[in-house]
Amino acid sequence: MTRKLFGTDGVRGTANIHPMTAEMALRIGAAVGRYFRREGGSTVHRVVIGKDTRLSGYMFENALTAGLTSTGMNVLLLGPVPTPAVGLLTTSMRADLGVMISASHNPASDNGIKFFGPDGFKLSDDAEAEIERLIEAGVEPAKAHNIGRAKRIDDGRFRYVERVKSTFPAGMRLDGIKIVIDCANGAAYRAAPEVLWELGADVIPVGVTPDGRNINLECGSTHPRLAAETVVAHGADLGICLDGDADRVILIDETGQVADGDQIMALLAARWAEEGRLKGGALVATVMSNLGLERFLAARGVGLERTAVGDRYVVERMRAGGFNLGGEQSGHIVMTDYATTGDGLMAGLQFLAEMVRTGQPASRLATSFDRVPQLLQNVRYADGQTPLDVASVQSAITAAEGVLIGKGRLLIRKSGTEPLIRVMAECEDEALLTRVVGGIVDAVKAAV
Repeated sequence: MTRKLFGTDGVRGTANIHPMTAEMALRIGAAVGRYFRREGGSTVHRVVIGKDTRLSGYMFENALTAGLTSTGMNVLLLGPVPTPAVGLLTTSMRADLGVMISASHNPASDNGIKFFGPDGFKLSDDAEAEIERLIEAGVEPAKAHNIGRAKRIDDGRFRYVERVKSTFPAGMRLDGIKIVIDCANGAAYRAAPEVLWELGADVIPVGVTPDGRNINLECGSTHPRLAAETVVAHGADLGICLDGDADRVILIDETGQVADGDQIMALLAARWAEEGRLKGGALVATVMSNLGLERFLAARGVGLERTAVGDRYVVERMRAGGFNLGGEQSGHIVMTDYATTGDGLMAGLQFLAEMVRTGQPASRLATSFDRVPQLLQNVRYADGQTPLDVASVQSAITAAEGVLIGKGRLLIRKSGTEPLIRVMAECEDEALLTRVVGGIVDAVKAAV
């Protein structure tokens, strides 16, 4: 069944505009509650709900709770916690379902709902399609005596903090290391500084004053300039930039230079391969990862498995192939030995562990390979438009592919989380790269 509501990371959109309305959240809650409620066996049906710091989170938390309890699910409300904390607590609290209310790196006006199964992993396409069918058909509510309850859980953040610290090498500390941590005014605004401080670091927090409207606003992994300036101003050893729900990370070295997910994965994959820890002998990444990463890994006898864009597809390939390291250029780093989804803070700690172990500065560790020039441009389109179906756009893409044969690669796709056409190309010839991408972007703009 084709999914209409679900994108690459749950349901997402502008708050109070379809599909992100309170009414739809109520229907989604009822449908997913019916889907996950076990028939027979235990009579206890449990779901944990976390959220980031968006103002609309209150509205969706209440609507989802109403829908879920109407089908007999007992709801445990975690409050603001990172997305990976929901995956963790879904399994540790023996819940049937985990729900995270967040639009990740999107602006505060957006919000989203993503789900985790009882194993702590995000749902499959088939599961999401079936939930959509239940939303369209409607579900029968529970009998009055079987309606669920809702309860606040006050220690969810502390459980997550302890889990994150347990992934850092035993006996190793961060004494003498000065770290700028940018929490994007999001879900990790308390947890991330706590973890780093408890491990001994000198912590300089930014993006830790959420007001419901400033999540990801000129800060966090999508806007690392604030963190870079703070690193340089304070003479810090490293900057760690999280996004709104803390499932992705971008690093800043001591000179203020940015390192993306590809560089982080290169370091970890090479190190894990040396130690015999890299299961399957390969890293799993998406089609967006730089060609330079692929060449770096190949030179070390490490494979690269590419997937569609979206950390859920990375995780699906990892689980199917028995791999334990994967991620995205955007900063989702998935380490299934430690977590069921991307965790920006855990990835940052793994990088810090290498700094401590080797004694090398971040600038050395964050430049494992030379990037092949890559250019990505986005074009926004209105609802109902299908610019990639327009003949002039298809012609421009075909022409660009012909020019790049033997010189580079081209990737055109619709975003799974925003109404954007993403145009990306790689090529050693930067002038050609600019011309190719610009030509396609112009064609798309003319079609919208």
